[in-house]
Amino acid sequence: MPRPTGRVLTLLELLQSGGTRTVAELADRLGVEGRTVRRYVGQLIDLDVPVESVRGRYGGYRLAPGYRLPPLMLSDDEALAVLLGLVAGRRAGLTTTQHTASETASAKIRRVLPKHIARRLDTLLEALAFTDQPGELASPEAGVLLAIADAVRHRRPVSIRYTDRDGRRSERTLHAYGIVAHAGRWYVTGKDPDLGEDRTFRLDRIADARTLPGSFEAPVGPDPAQRVVSGFATAEYRHEVILRVYGTVAQIRAHLPASVASVEEHAPTADEDRATERWLRVELRAERLDWVPPTLASLDRPFVIERPDELRDLVIALADRLASYARQA
Repeated sequence: MPRPTGRVLTLLELLQSGGTRTVAELADRLGVEGRTVRRYVGQLIDLDVPVESVRGRYGGYRLAPGYRLPPLMLSDDEALAVLLGLVAGRRAGLTTTQHTASETASAKIRRVLPKHIARRLDTLLEALAFTDQPGELASPEAGVLLAIADAVRHRRPVSIRYTDRDGRRSERTLHAYGIVAHAGRWYVTGKDPDLGEDRTFRLDRIADARTLPGSFEAPVGPDPAQRVVSGFATAEYRHEVILRVYGTVAQIRAHLPASVASVEEHAPTADEDRATERWLRVELRAERLDWVPPTLASLDRPFVIERPDELRDLVIALADRLASYARQA
């Protein structure tokens, strides 16, 4: 028969699963009487676990938000899932400012894992390999991330202090539509009401975020993720590249994703579908052009360079080099 301490911990685990649990339900799960359930609840409250009583027909007990995290009861599979999530998030760069937070959280969970689960985890981590290198990308502050998330949810304007890539600092108001994680970085996309334009900001470059009075309506149209990747393709860089490529959208997107280039899609006529190859207009912006010729070569589709002329010279130079390499014995 389980000891009373074990039943108290089981009660905590049941309450942590969410919702309101009736006394009858808890008594049945614990194999005790209702008055014993009430005594166990009292023991949890004595341990500063925020349990609150809910009155009424569907009343019972539930966990209330507390000033500190109550003890967590994780199953073996849950603990493994949390640890793998921390490892993957750290590798992908999707952590908050203090990288040590994920490390200390991992260490705390590992300390209390049963030995057989810890051995299984170590075996998995030793066998696990990543195709990408560990990211050293800057991460946002947790307070900034949470403040902007709250502004997104309640559709409230938010004031941010931002430093752009050239080191210029500014304070501006943003109507934030959503937060997007992309390629190891966090972004917020929304409208700058002072400029009347949609903007995308890196969260790690935001030093402070404060919600403001008022509200706004989110626009219809592309979702936040689509807005971010399309914004990358049209961002202000040194070179504007315009091409015409003969192929399908899928063939082009395989080498030039939406975050890199925009593809002008025409609605197919009655006698063709999207798999039909045709001339498509492709636009992209780049700070440097040296990566574009190899990308066009890998595309392996007929193309015409409308501009810039500098790109045409780079493509010809690459073709000459490849031809000279191919002639070598």
